[in-house]
Amino acid sequence: MKLAFILAYKNLIGAGLRTWLNVGILAFSFILIIFYNGLLDGWNQQARLDTINWEIGYGELRTDNYDPFDPFSIQDAHKPYTPEEFPMLTPILIRQASIYPHGRMLSIALKGIPADQTQLELPTTYLSSQKETIPAIIGKRMADAAKLKEGEEVLLRWRDNNGTFDAMNISIVKIFDSDVGNIDAGQIWINLEQLQAMAGLKEEATYFVTNEAYSHQEIHGWTFVSQEELLQNINEIIASKKISGSIMYLMLLAIALLAIFDTQVLSVFRRQKEIGTYVAMGMTPGQVVVLFTMEGSMYSFLAMLVGGLVGLPIFAYLAINGISFPDVTQDMGVTMASRIFPVFGIQLILGTMVLVIVSATIVSFLPAKKIAYMNPVEALKGKLQ
Repeated sequence: MKLAFILAYKNLIGAGLRTWLNVGILAFSFILIIFYNGLLDGWNQQARLDTINWEIGYGELRTDNYDPFDPFSIQDAHKPYTPEEFPMLTPILIRQASIYPHGRMLSIALKGIPADQTQLELPTTYLSSQKETIPAIIGKRMADAAKLKEGEEVLLRWRDNNGTFDAMNISIVKIFDSDVGNIDAGQIWINLEQLQAMAGLKEEATYFVTNEAYSHQEIHGWTFVSQEELLQNINEIIASKKISGSIMYLMLLAIALLAIFDTQVLSVFRRQKEIGTYVAMGMTPGQVVVLFTMEGSMYSFLAMLVGGLVGLPIFAYLAINGISFPDVTQDMGVTMASRIFPVFGIQLILGTMVLVIVSATIVSFLPAKKIAYMNPVEALKGKLQ
């Protein structure tokens, strides 16, 4: 085996440019596979973490008649609760409302949340301000859509539980920046107690955000939605991206493997005298097959070396500095940071290495197995077989 390794290495180095062309395209495929999957893994981890920290916590406990995808369900989606019944959970009340910024009308979802909550990263401490009639916080997307700035007042109109319309000025005390569009676009957040008083829904909520210690038990009138169910959309998007991306890098890998296959076919065809010499010197046909297969598989090992030398500095730089994306991507309704930090895990790197090495070994063995059926005497005479 040692002799076969030495011979295979010398044969590859002696092939010159042909070897390095095969190694180059295989190394490029190796780097691309790791980069694309690392980017998606980084996006996945950031999106999940941001969604958990800003929006869903460890799950949601909703009223039975609340459907977040049906705005017509909001008017009746509320139930009374007592703090003792739902300890350590964050209640949120949603009402439909309208604002009139600069002479325009915008329909919004008015959300009430306790000012002293710590479950979500929303800057709700600003809602405890006593200087404004109704202090409110909004996200940067909402601020851009309504052309509102911090400290600016805007007229708010809402309808209480009895269907009576009322209006009052609210003051924007904070514009927060979040990558989670679901808690930003078309939404205004105020103190829960103020919204309950405005809507005539004292101690009522639309849903609760649960914490890590929450253990769900069946409660009449309330439906629990787990964290994994709430993250399902993100998981499905990432999975679809991986499938579509795999087509691209598998095509590149197939091109590299095809080049190796053609090289091995040509080697078996042109080196028949060499094969006959090996057999005449005492090597069995099986050992010669191993030699040629090892030559092909060494393309992958050289590709790993080249890919490591070229890719590691690139991967290290991207993992530290991230990849910047335009702000327009944050308006697609998908949780996506403006800067994504790829995650290049050991499992991803080792899995890609195994894929490349095994694939190169298989395509090298296919043409090399013909050697086992060669007549060494005819090969030494230079007759084509």
